[in-house]
Amino acid sequence: MYDFHTHTFLSDGVLSPIELISRAHTQGYKVIAITDHVGYGNLDYVVKTLVKDCRAASNRWDILAIPGVEITHVPKDDIDLVAREAKSMGAKLVNVHGETVAEPVEPGTNWAALNSTFVDLLAHPGILSLEEAQKASENNIFLEISARKGHSLANGHVAKTALAQNALMLLDSDAHESADLLNPDISYKVAIGAGLDKKEVHTLLQVNPTKLLSKLGLTLPSSLTAKGQRD
Repeated sequence: MYDFHTHTFLSDGVLSPIELISRAHTQGYKVIAITDHVGYGNLDYVVKTLVKDCRAASNRWDILAIPGVEITHVPKDDIDLVAREAKSMGAKLVNVHGETVAEPVEPGTNWAALNSTFVDLLAHPGILSLEEAQKASENNIFLEISARKGHSLANGHVAKTALAQNALMLLDSDAHESADLLNPDISYKVAIGAGLDKKEVHTLLQVNPTKLLSKLGLTLPSSLTAKGQRD
């Protein structure tokens, strides 16, 4: 299991970072990114906390825990600046809260995120345009298929539009509590529900996560690599 979008009580989640990582580890996750919501005021605190907890978990358990952020409801003209600062503070992964159909987001947020060299993933992008998907493909920014209620309403459109422009996609939980964490069955059903065929599902769930890790300069611990080969 790979999951690049989760939240803790550092923003609007329920669990502490270390407990969420622990529960994901128990559930068989290989990789989890903790990407709490950030803006200007809490960026420094969130990133520093996540760096410490993710390092401790990765050092002790067979899981790669990645400190990240989800830039959320920041004015679109400041997204690149906040993303740059997050990376400079130690965030390994920068997500941007996209223009989901489930809540109002400033128009132009998707485009601003996709034009930032410091953004890695556009979360729940909503009614994604072909031009936005093309920009994602050009800039190697991943587009999210969401397992979260509300955000998932546009999954079929996102998948169709991304495929038309050869943009890379990932499936994430957007977990806010342990019950939201993914398992193979729900991941497969969400992917199929987005209109993907079996080959595309395999790419979404197994191939593209390794591409994102490579982009981030991260590798799985040898113990996890060996386990994956056995499985």
